[in-house]
Amino acid sequence: MKALSMLAVASRAIAIAGFALIVATSAEAMTAAPIHQPEDMIAKVRMGCGPGMVVVNSACVARSTIRQARRCARWSGGVCAQWY
Repeated sequence: MKALSMLAVASRAIAIAGFALIVATSAEAMTAAPIHQPEDMIAKVRMGCGPGMVVVNSACVARSTIRQARRCARWSGGVCAQWY
């Protein structure tokens, strides 16, 4: 009797594994549906200067330029005349 029950358990396990294999391969063959994204969901960046850049008076300026301008002690004609 034990041999018969062991055989039944083994055949059930093989049947379940076969069914799982069939379901997994058929699901893998399906293509994914594209996700529709409305235009309102896209975040728009103002003037997109890029990394390391900021908008100053409607122009893209590097952050390093702003730091250098703060280190200037005296300006002469739009050019730094003396540094700290």
